[in-house]
Amino acid sequence: MQKTLDVITIGRAGVDLYGAQIGGRLEDMGSFRKYIGGSPTNIACGTARLGLKSGLITRVGDEHMGRFIREQLAREGVDTTGVITDPERLTALVILGIRDQEQFPLIFYRENCADMALSPGDIDEALIARTRSVLATGTHLSHPQTRAAVLRALELARQHGARTALDIDYRPNLWGVAGHGAGESRFVESAAVTAQLQETLHHFDLIVGTEEEFHIAGGTTDTIGALRAVRAVTPAVLICKRGAAGAVAFTGPIPDSLDEGEAGPGFPIEVFNVLGAGDGFFSGLLKGWLDGENWPRALEYANACGALAVSRHGCTPAYPSLEELRFFLQRGVIRPDLRNDDKLEQIHWSTNRKGDWSTMRVFAFDHRMQLEAMAGATPSKIGAFKELCLKAALGVAAGRPGHGILTDDRLGRRALHAAAGTGLWLGRPTEWPGSRPLQLEPDLGVDLGGLEAWPRDQVVKVLCFCHPDDDAAMQADQEATVLRLFTAARRNGLEFLLEIIPSKVGPCDDGTTAELIHRFYRIGVYPDWWKLEPMRTAAAWEAAIRAIEEHDRHTRGIVVLGLDAPEAELAASFAVAAGYPLVRGFAVGRTIFGSVAQGWLAGALSDEAAVAEMQRRYARLCTLWDEARAKASGRQVAGSYQEAGE
Repeated sequence: MQKTLDVITIGRAGVDLYGAQIGGRLEDMGSFRKYIGGSPTNIACGTARLGLKSGLITRVGDEHMGRFIREQLAREGVDTTGVITDPERLTALVILGIRDQEQFPLIFYRENCADMALSPGDIDEALIARTRSVLATGTHLSHPQTRAAVLRALELARQHGARTALDIDYRPNLWGVAGHGAGESRFVESAAVTAQLQETLHHFDLIVGTEEEFHIAGGTTDTIGALRAVRAVTPAVLICKRGAAGAVAFTGPIPDSLDEGEAGPGFPIEVFNVLGAGDGFFSGLLKGWLDGENWPRALEYANACGALAVSRHGCTPAYPSLEELRFFLQRGVIRPDLRNDDKLEQIHWSTNRKGDWSTMRVFAFDHRMQLEAMAGATPSKIGAFKELCLKAALGVAAGRPGHGILTDDRLGRRALHAAAGTGLWLGRPTEWPGSRPLQLEPDLGVDLGGLEAWPRDQVVKVLCFCHPDDDAAMQADQEATVLRLFTAARRNGLEFLLEIIPSKVGPCDDGTTAELIHRFYRIGVYPDWWKLEPMRTAAAWEAAIRAIEEHDRHTRGIVVLGLDAPEAELAASFAVAAGYPLVRGFAVGRTIFGSVAQGWLAGALSDEAAVAEMQRRYARLCTLWDEARAKASGRQVAGSYQEAGE
């Protein structure tokens, strides 16, 4: 069978609730950040970020946290064929904190959890046959049923020519040799655990552990003696992690000193959070191992991934993309607290964003001032109309990718909330309508703390009326507001869309938009999205795109706004914009809903008629964009939205 996967990991999958406050007791945490967790799950994601095709075998509960794990794995690009939904058990949970550089308290909630119900019958031979390697972790060797499942996977791996690896990952309380309050403990001597591990070590080609983990595997606290005891039962390559001293590989007999093993360079960085660092290390190691690199090079990958992991909050979210890893290895350490290295963090953020939004067909009905000015408008009526707009958007999208909406929380709250989980891209405005200098919606708070309450799939959108000829006071005021908002969005894990409209402020030429783009980058604003006016000349588009790419090669892209233009003008602007790949699509509003809203608010249109007409107009714009893009790229359009049933 064709090897379509590079690695399958097997074992723990849970939800990590990380204390957001640093330097306090777990007892005193006031809020938590939610991530996926469990060593095999972390490694599956870490390797996927490095470009390997990874899969996971585990069980999750039939509830919200189980669905969260499954959905997040898919976002990370992990094959979930082997992720089984357990109808009887809850998903595992871990609560963690960062006390200081030495203490990282954690509590495992794993009584009868879903992943510990994994059984040999859950191991799909066809799935194992598709992979080049299988990786197991120690916890699933601690129970007869999960142990049998792991051994079945290893047996099938051998039959189908896959390599095998073990992360010893010793957690004493998960082996039943330490209490619930000892989740932080990494070593308790146990002859029984040593015996159970040694019975399985011959199944592996690669075994990785800390010195303490080799102590439990070898049955002695003398590291060289422990490695020799492990070597006596397996010819596997042994990788011993040594913390700040890096790691060493032993491919043959164990020498008298760890320093005699093959080593890769380490990195002088500040230790912020050791939790999950070993999984980041193993992700980098697997990248090197499966790519056929020598051990010093593979260990360099591993050490770098581990260094990046210990520098950040969380486990999986801390792991680097392949581009980030390459950048880090080439440039080196500029400052030891890597999470405060702005250039590195920008690459980390921009190369680890999830979702394919290479095409953007956005129905923008975030308008407030324009709707409030219409005859018959009240807040409740506007809210009801925005629900009709959402219905039209969903009717056109029909579950297909590449569609989105812009709507607000003040007047369009019901539509905004109803859109969650529909697959639509969701943008939400923050500017006070029509303000210049820019002011923000008051519900964000003086310190912009209101963003903490935003769902993480919503994009922070801000419209700034600005021009290169603005006086110094206006420029400084508006740029400071945008920078504050951008910083707060990043702090809360939210993507950021910056819309700039210079034509409403002053005369524009081919360089106007580009100059504004340069200005925002120079103050440290790196939008995930740009929303720009339609520009009529190739020179203006090329200048704007050069300005973006000069500062940020990883931006999501540009969407073109409509400015209430008639369809013919939009079609003409699409024809120009679609010739530039960085322009992903459009975000148009009043052209779709303007006259419909007037008629509906006046009582001249029914709900059904309003939805049908907006659906027709939105579908028409989608078709116009797709045709413009197809013509620019020299390909045929698959079919219009009308032909597809809209």
